[in-house]
Amino acid sequence: YSSRTIRSYLYWIRYFIVFHDKRHPEAMGGPEVVEFLTHLAVQKKVSIATQKIALNALAFLFNRVLQQPLGDLGEFNRARQGRKLPTVLSRPEVGQLLSRLSGQPLLLASLLYGSGLRRVEAVRMRVKDIDFDHHQLQVWNGKGRHHRLTTLAPELVSPLQAQIDRVRLQLREDSRHLHYAGVWMPDALARKYREAARSLGWQYLFPASVLAIDPQSGLLRRHHIDDSNINRALRRAAKQAGIEKQVTSHTLRHSFATHLLESGADIRTVQEQLGHQDVKTTEIYTHVLQRGARGVRSPLSDLNNT
Repeated sequence: YSSRTIRSYLYWIRYFIVFHDKRHPEAMGGPEVVEFLTHLAVQKKVSIATQKIALNALAFLFNRVLQQPLGDLGEFNRARQGRKLPTVLSRPEVGQLLSRLSGQPLLLASLLYGSGLRRVEAVRMRVKDIDFDHHQLQVWNGKGRHHRLTTLAPELVSPLQAQIDRVRLQLREDSRHLHYAGVWMPDALARKYREAARSLGWQYLFPASVLAIDPQSGLLRRHHIDDSNINRALRRAAKQAGIEKQVTSHTLRHSFATHLLESGADIRTVQEQLGHQDVKTTEIYTHVLQRGARGVRSPLSDLNNT
């Protein structure tokens, strides 16, 4: 499991224990889980996705850690707060936003919009994941631990090559450090390819500014940049551009999908580019296109003709 998933599961397990007056989980089971999930839906009014994450965390606790399978939980109050329609920027707004960025934030934002990447997928990208010959990016262990290929805009080839040159220089400098252990790699690959951690291809495309101790291994490494910095840069740029919509990294991903559909791409292609497992998730962008002038002609527009 990723460190992000581990933190999320720990949060919900703690919340569950505190909710039940700090009783030990071994003394609880299905009824307590149902009570907790109902509390989240009714009192806290969490979203469907949030309630599902909490359930996954508790299922892991009981099934895998305590070896006390929950079994069928029966009927409980399901969260009803569905998915909102995504915020989408127009093409001119995307242009205005990008014009207020420069350097690494500009390259990251361009990848989010130009390739439909999730924020964490962008910061975890490694040099080897860029296929310049076929203008595509390889996304490994995306949401749901799935892999996919997505498009790479030709306009980003030169900026990406310049970024790789900076990574190469940084790696050369890091390699001179006596205790430098190379970049983090998945355990199986680290054992199989022992020298790969110091190779250019495996380095993060957007490395952190400083070396740091890996909390899991205790080794000195250079991690990728903190993904939370991206949204801060986007909010500043949106304010400077006078964009009133709420702009986050996911807004650019939403805009990528919507603009592909506007340009005539079929929904299955967009689904593959985004890495959605169910086409129903992708269909939300068709709902965006059906709003307003693209879907229904307003009767106000006909007043001048009467």
